[in-house]
Amino acid sequence: MSVKSKLYEGKAKILYSTSEESVLLADFKDDATAFNAQKRGSIKNKGSINCRISTKIFQYLANKGIKTHFIDSPAPNQMLVKAVKILPLEVVVRNIAAGSLCKQTGLTLGTVLSEPLVEFYYKNDDLGDPLLTRDRLRLLDLATPEQVETIAHLALQIDRLLIDFFRRCNITLVDFKLEFGLNSQAELILADEISPDTCRLWDNSIETDTENNLDSRVLDKDRFRRDLGKVEDAYEEVLKRVLSKLDGE
Repeated sequence: MSVKSKLYEGKAKILYSTSEESVLLADFKDDATAFNAQKRGSIKNKGSINCRISTKIFQYLANKGIKTHFIDSPAPNQMLVKAVKILPLEVVVRNIAAGSLCKQTGLTLGTVLSEPLVEFYYKNDDLGDPLLTRDRLRLLDLATPEQVETIAHLALQIDRLLIDFFRRCNITLVDFKLEFGLNSQAELILADEISPDTCRLWDNSIETDTENNLDSRVLDKDRFRRDLGKVEDAYEEVLKRVLSKLDGE
């Protein structure tokens, strides 16, 4: 299989067409952005780390019956994926209050939610990726009501699987972002990536008793967003634990 041409370049990945029309090559970048790309930088080896973590998680989810766009990983920072039509939605699942949920509701950072919260955001940089109600979803015709219900169901199913996955890595899954696409059969499948770029992950090996001390547990892009330092170390630690857990099974 040969690579043909660049189709799209986003904040974290470049997509290339291949000699097979139904297969794309995703090249994971070291570039880092936050706050709708208002903050930019680079994280050493981020592309290969995120690709390797995503590869393992996609394989894990596939073994649990979740259909994804993942095909193979021909290089540490590259992933062969099924060509899909991405829905312009970011689906966020929250288990613990953090980030914008705290800012918009007044909930204290670290508050454990009574049940997972599934939120839909309009994937549109010009509009700032706004939070959408179900009525606005219908108004904008971003997905059919049936697709929205399927996505919500899948998001909760994936949440349960990932909570257990990361728990066995001695990590708490605080929240995470998902993207879905339609394959050639118009079937919804999981796409994009699952990594420290798209998840909030807290280290369970560090004990904290105050909100401020939670910073020491952060193993995700919040270290970049909030200038906490040791960003590369955090990403490497997640990769090490993911690989160690899988190697031990």
